[in-house]
Amino acid sequence: MPALPFLPDGIDWGVLALLIAAAFAAGWVDAVVGGGGLLQLPALLLVPGLTPVQALATNKLASIFGTATSSVSYYRTVRPSLRTALPMAGIALVGAFAGASVAAMLPAQLFKPIIVVALIVVALITLFKPALGAVTRVKHRGSRHFIVASAIGASIGFYDGVLGPGTGTFLVFSLVGFLGYDFLRASAKAKIVNFATNLGALLFFIPLGAVLWPLGLVMGAANVAGSLLGSRMAIARGTRFIRALFLVVVGVLIVKLGFDIWAEWR
Repeated sequence: MPALPFLPDGIDWGVLALLIAAAFAAGWVDAVVGGGGLLQLPALLLVPGLTPVQALATNKLASIFGTATSSVSYYRTVRPSLRTALPMAGIALVGAFAGASVAAMLPAQLFKPIIVVALIVVALITLFKPALGAVTRVKHRGSRHFIVASAIGASIGFYDGVLGPGTGTFLVFSLVGFLGYDFLRASAKAKIVNFATNLGALLFFIPLGAVLWPLGLVMGAANVAGSLLGSRMAIARGTRFIRALFLVVVGVLIVKLGFDIWAEWR
């Protein structure tokens, strides 16, 4: 198939169709529980001629449309409190910008084993504590609540800027485990924060000229469609559905990152 004139060399109609499908699926997964980067970023990294930085930057552009869409969808129906979500998002934005600025200096190999261990702990806690995230029982009050939320936003925002896989998943679990929200409200708040982390990373990547705008915008449209479907399904089916898919996404993340570590170390 011939290459398309408005897209980088190596992207023909067949490759573009696969990227659009990956972006749609990523938008759906991200809207429900996070982890859509497992689909979208690897698809971009497989495109011949794209550098890792271009893939990361374009992934952020496509993702920000999806997280914006799901944020609005959740807010209209779930009405999550913005008193926690907005300050947390602001701090996460700064963290993501800082993470993106040091991404080239910190090899991903240093983070992956730690992330796998953290994901295994997350999976075990969620699996063996079925009441976790079933209802909202807010932990901490007053300033302590905002301090914990800010620490979560800063650390996960930084992680998203540096590496990224599973950012939404870590946000959901942190909001459930450390702040006491149910899975539905945690997902609603996580989308707002995840939008901010995508924006923070983009603010760093755009001046570098790393964003492939035509490709990112096309994938962004597909991400929006997936996000609309995913957020509506999650809102309709509620906490039990989100918890079940959360465990599936965490399991896939563990397998994927574990395979990456094995491939790098063998």
